[in-house]
Order: sequence, then C-alpha cells, then structure tokens
Amino acid sequence: MKNITVIGSGTMGNGIAHVFAQFGYSVNLVDISDAALQKALATIAKNIDRQVAKGTVTEADKTATLSNIKTFTKLEEGAKNADLVVEAASENVNVKLAIFKQLDEICPPHTILASNTSSISITQIAAVTKRADKVIGMHFMNPVPVMKLIEVIRGYSTSDEVCQLIMETSKKLNKIPTEVNDYPGFVANKILMPMINEAIITLYEGVAGVEEIDTVMKLGMAHPMGPLQLADFIGLDVCLNILRVLHDGFGNPKYAPCPLLVNMVTAGHLGVKSGKGFYDYSSGTKDLILADRFKKQNKSIVA
Repeated sequence: MKNITVIGSGTMGNGIAHVFAQFGYSVNLVDISDAALQKALATIAKNIDRQVAKGTVTEADKTATLSNIKTFTKLEEGAKNADLVVEAASENVNVKLAIFKQLDEICPPHTILASNTSSISITQIAAVTKRADKVIGMHFMNPVPVMKLIEVIRGYSTSDEVCQLIMETSKKLNKIPTEVNDYPGFVANKILMPMINEAIITLYEGVAGVEEIDTVMKLGMAHPMGPLQLADFIGLDVCLNILRVLHDGFGNPKYAPCPLLVNMVTAGHLGVKSGKGFYDYSSGTKDLILADRFKKQNKSIVA
C-alpha cells in the first residue's frame, strides 16, 4: 500500500495523516472545508517542529513529510486512487455509514476501508458496503504522533489477509498493533469510559472535587492524567457518545452516562476543544485551572 486517504482533518485525522506521511506514504487528507485543511497542515507543521526540537526528526524530514500530504475538499477526488482509506470523522454512526457507503462506490475494488472509530461497530459499518471483508477498524490513540498503540478491530467478515496487512502496516508506522474483536467499545473504551463515567459520578454525588479525584487517580494509581482531565482532553461529547454506544450495545445500566456529563455536553462545555470542561483552558497556559462551577463546588465540599 502506497496511497493513503485520511477522511477528517481534526485532532485524530491530522495526526493520522502526519504519521503516514512521516513514514513515506502518499497521503490525501480530505475535509469539507479548505479552512479546516489549512488548520490541519499548520498543526502538523507545529507538531513536527516539536519533534525537530527534540532531535527525533530533522528539518529535511519535516519538508518531506509535508510534501507527502495533499488536501482535498471533495471525497471522490481524494479517495478514488486510495489503497487504504482511514476514516476519522466525528463519532457519529450515521455520519460514518454515509461516508462508507460513498467510499464503497468511489474506491477501487482492492481498497481497504478502515475506521478510526473508538466504539462504533465495524460490522455495522461494513454492512453498508459490498466489501465487508475489506472493512476494518484502526483505532489510533491521541496524540497520534506520540502514542504507540493501534487497536485493530476485526469486523464479523473482515478477512485474515486484510487484518494481517493492517497489522503489518501499523508496524511500519512504528506503532504496536493489537488485534481485538468487534464489540461495543472494543477493549480500550470498554474499560476506560466506565472509569471516566465513575469519576464524573463521584463528583456529581459530592464525594470529592475535581482536583481531589484527579489527584487520587494520578498519585494512587500512577495514571499520568486524572480521569476528569483526560475526559476534557478526549472531549466530553466524545465520552458521552461512546458511553451511549456501550449502553445501547450491552443494555447494561452500568454504562448509563452520568447526568452531569449529559448537562455539560448540552451546555457546550466539551473540554479542551471548547475552552471549558472540568477545567478552564481559556487562559492559554498549561496550568490546570478549575472551571468556575467546580471551584464553588469544591468549596462547598470542603465546608
């Protein structure tokens, strides 16, 4: 495989494009607006600059990586010659089904169609195509250029050959692929999201404040980031969508999203992406500052 198409130029999409391009693949990055694509290229350049500063890549590597990426606002132009498509659109089942239906019509018969979904059924996605054996999950971790894991998800009909090829390709990106089966949340989010939800419930029930919960998990469990900060980083809307997939998929009340999470998403407090979640990111500094609502809640808990 030489020609890679990445659909979606947001946080995950630009990271996936960055990694493929860095390892010499020809990448077509597709999004609905040129402004989004230019923002993605600027982000990729900035992230490579960090790598240059650390001495892990050179300026020549930066130039080569950026030259390997072309941008498109039309799906048919960006995907018509792809050997592998990696979809990294929003975590919405209807959006993904529509994209894969189009891809099946646009792409050559040999093209493998992969989704970066963090929870939605690969089998369900494959069912809208005529190439279910060539549909697979490639769940990269955020931030993509840094994190080693790729969760490779086999749909019900994914062929052994396609799974093996994706495993080998992942290794060529200097990643560690791990094969899992197609059930709601797969492995990563089936375990992670209930933990995050339980942390939000712990806050909601007044057991402790935001900082206290995150401190316990960082210092007591050796987590590099507390669950509430991590939720902000992932996006509270994404967390909510995944929990709903888990709740619907298993029918188990233990996956029911905390009402506080639902309210925060409804209010548009989505974490880092919106500037405010459990913490306030509007200052632009790297210091964690509690959102006003939770400063007051912390005081009432302490009192």
